[in-house]
Amino acid sequence: MHIRLFATLKERAGRADIEIDLTEDITVAELRHRVGQAHPQLAELAARSVVSVNREFAFDHETVRASDEVALFPPVSGG
Repeated sequence: MHIRLFATLKERAGRADIEIDLTEDITVAELRHRVGQAHPQLAELAARSVVSVNREFAFDHETVRASDEVALFPPVSGG
């Protein structure tokens, strides 16, 4: 699966996208976990990142398929 990265995630990875092996449907929570396993430099941020699936924000329990368009955005803080 191809995953686009933005902001701090992109900087840490040193590139704008990454790949992970995905042969079955998984949850967004599992996707975050697998990104961290495959790319340890992203593990901390991936666990807290906002996930977009097919250009819609997705929650932990939602399903991700290998054919989906996925993007990760780092957590946002503000004040």
